[in-house]
Amino acid sequence: MRGLLCSPLPLLLLLLLPWETQLQFTGPKCRSGPLDLVFVIDSSRSVRPFEFETMRQFLVGLLRGLDVGPNATRVGVIQYSSQVQSVFPLGAFSRHEDMERAIRALVPLAQGTMTGLAIQYAMNVAFSVAEGARPPEARVPRVAVIVTDGRPQDRVAEVAAQARARGIEIYAVGVQRADVGSLRAMASPPLNEHVFLVESFDLIQEFGLQFQGRLCAVDLCAQGTHGCAHHCVSSPGSYSCRCRAGFVLQRDQRSCRAIDHCSFGNHSCQHECVSTLSGPRCHCREGHDLLSDGRRCQARDLCNGVDHGCEFRCVSDGLSYRCLCPEGRQLQADGKSCSRCREGHVDLVLLVDGSKSVRPQNFELVKRFVNQIVDFLDVSPEGTRVGLVQFSSRVRTEFPLGRYGTAAEVKQAVLAIEYMERGTMTGMALRHLVEHSFSEAQGARPRALNVPRVGLVFTDGRSQDDISLWAARAKEEGIVMYAVGVGKAVEEELREIASEPSELHVSYSPDFSTMAHLLENLKGSICPEEGISAGTELRSPCDCESLMEFQGRTLGALDSLTQNLAQLTARLEALENQLANQK
Repeated sequence: MRGLLCSPLPLLLLLLLPWETQLQFTGPKCRSGPLDLVFVIDSSRSVRPFEFETMRQFLVGLLRGLDVGPNATRVGVIQYSSQVQSVFPLGAFSRHEDMERAIRALVPLAQGTMTGLAIQYAMNVAFSVAEGARPPEARVPRVAVIVTDGRPQDRVAEVAAQARARGIEIYAVGVQRADVGSLRAMASPPLNEHVFLVESFDLIQEFGLQFQGRLCAVDLCAQGTHGCAHHCVSSPGSYSCRCRAGFVLQRDQRSCRAIDHCSFGNHSCQHECVSTLSGPRCHCREGHDLLSDGRRCQARDLCNGVDHGCEFRCVSDGLSYRCLCPEGRQLQADGKSCSRCREGHVDLVLLVDGSKSVRPQNFELVKRFVNQIVDFLDVSPEGTRVGLVQFSSRVRTEFPLGRYGTAAEVKQAVLAIEYMERGTMTGMALRHLVEHSFSEAQGARPRALNVPRVGLVFTDGRSQDDISLWAARAKEEGIVMYAVGVGKAVEEELREIASEPSELHVSYSPDFSTMAHLLENLKGSICPEEGISAGTELRSPCDCESLMEFQGRTLGALDSLTQNLAQLTARLEALENQLANQK
């Protein structure tokens, strides 16, 4: 801390005077602005009577140099040894005479040295509003001056840190036998301005002069010549420049530059980093939106924000969108509608997840969803045949392909299905689909008729067995596979089950109650590819070629029956001859 700026001769004259008089005549009273000042005086038994008298006179002389008053400097004094005693609180006096009278009547306690206890008292009591301190919102500085001559008999570091954290500036003055380590533990930073050690009580006036200079130092910032770009911080006889948050001080110690937080390389932004006063901010390129983690970007789904008009499916790439048609149907010139697929014939088997994670109420929603699919199918023995398999820890065929010939019968059978619960053996269900569900015994039409075979897997979670082998086998067998996932369904498994391209064969809904939006996708998807139904398998019986083929097959069958009848007749004759010979 710097002392008062004065010439050597007046200072020499000051030191020749009695020290109480020195402080009294150092000039006009220090007008430092509002201040709450508490002196914490050690009056333990180690302070001898004449030393305590010197300390008493030091306080009186120092007070005479302060501008005390309710709206200026308020002063309080406490003394301590093994206990703490308030000499007078901050709000007690506003005149020097009253304060001097109380100090001159002070009787030392002459016991131990509980400095930590005294700091705690100053923090909790002496600087309280009830004792006369101004409230924190008034932003009046709070200063404590601790004067001691020995080592504390209790801990001071922790309680002093608490006091400093509450905004109390602490000066630690040690005399003679004082412990320097304890002084440094108590004082506010910087320590070279808040820690004082004098050889004797007779020299304590040195601290008084410096402390008064600290309070009365000229505010160089107020002169307006500092040149600081943002803030000027005044200190005794000097000043320093500070920058606002988000800026750093330049080499000239006056100008400020915005901190480029992005240059540190730790922003983790997927696209672009923008430096702001509060730190780095991530920004996404056009057509993308920032995700909730504040770093990653996602292509904007324009399909949800516009009336795209796509008949089948809308696909967004962030900057624009396009319409897609299901496999076997062509996008029309308007870029939105799809060509009509000819009346086709499909063998459709649904694999429905009945594991316990689905739950009964949601399983009823699944059955309703299945019946909505059935509603847009041409269910008949000659048109679309529908079978349904439920799976959990085991697999159960609810009804095979060949059992029901109308949509009404299929829907009634779906509503009658009972929920299985238990595990999720999707791999086992796929095997059952490949080995049994599309067999002619189950009602599937022969491969020679070229009727498309479609499998639709509905699941809400991860499979508990391997699906890779039988998912691949299903596609090798020519089954067009669709995968519908809900809730915690695993995207990788859905893609592995489904045929390519996955965007046409995989559907997902986050909740059972919102599955209805998947219907439009499935309506167009479960449609036979162009040309599959064109051939000889299910042509009109009225076509000429069909009649000729029918006649040929009929004549061939009659020839076969004639031959079989001739063989049977010959065997009967042989049996009659044997019987005749036996008689």
